[in-house]
Amino acid sequence: MSGASATPAARPSPVEAFDALYAHVAPSLARQAYLLTGRRQLAREAVERAFHQAWERWPEVAVDRDPAGWVRAAAHDHALSPWHRLRLGHTRAAEPQDQGDDRQLRTALLALPAPYRRSLLLFDGLRLGLPETAAETEASTPAAAHRLLHAREAVAGLLPELASAGRLRERLAALLADGPAPPLAPPAAVRSGGERRVRLWVRGTAAMTALIAAATAFTLATAPTRYEPVIAPGEAVAGVPPALGGPPQLTSADRKLRERLDKEPVTGPPRLVPDTR
Repeated sequence: MSGASATPAARPSPVEAFDALYAHVAPSLARQAYLLTGRRQLAREAVERAFHQAWERWPEVAVDRDPAGWVRAAAHDHALSPWHRLRLGHTRAAEPQDQGDDRQLRTALLALPAPYRRSLLLFDGLRLGLPETAAETEASTPAAAHRLLHAREAVAGLLPELASAGRLRERLAALLADGPAPPLAPPAAVRSGGERRVRLWVRGTAAMTALIAAATAFTLATAPTRYEPVIAPGEAVAGVPPALGGPPQLTSADRKLRERLDKEPVTGPPRLVPDTR
């Protein structure tokens, strides 16, 4: 019996695990995002934003059965978000920087609708199964199959030499393995960027909450506590007999006196002045 006991391997810290995932997944994700968007800056932004989210929710991502798939789904979602159309410089499709066959393939892919492009990338480029492709694109399995068929037909219409599914898979795999990718920030910078983003979000939320609380307090302090009906303006009512409480009718002498008083410059009592005698 040996006296030496087996020492269990130390589990990596969250920082070490995150950095390892970033080093292993980020470069390929950058090439995927560039293939989906045709824009280097947007591809880099999509990858870094996905890892920001992963670091914010690291306890969940660390125990996920496929952390790389979690980050990939987040990066693809951000890369293909329709909100990018509202940003300056994103109104036109980017021109691929590749040459020759790779340029033609990228152009053909960018001509596809975004859901078709993503499904084709996952199934033929990354070799995911059809159920996994459907789940990641949030579609039913038949819908994902139809997207793949239509995407292959569209690519074959532009590039007849890729009419074969096997040939298309080879070209996509080569493009994802050796294609250009935008430069990425180091993992420490991505982690600090995610933490800074969380701090700004918390501060903004706290400021908005304080503003809403102040507005609510001001409203409670100044708002009326009960309903006060508006008093209608008085109106002269004529024709009520004196026997029923109405004013007596004016005689001709009364009317003459009223007209005379209306013409006087001073209608009130005369002003009293001190007697200096």
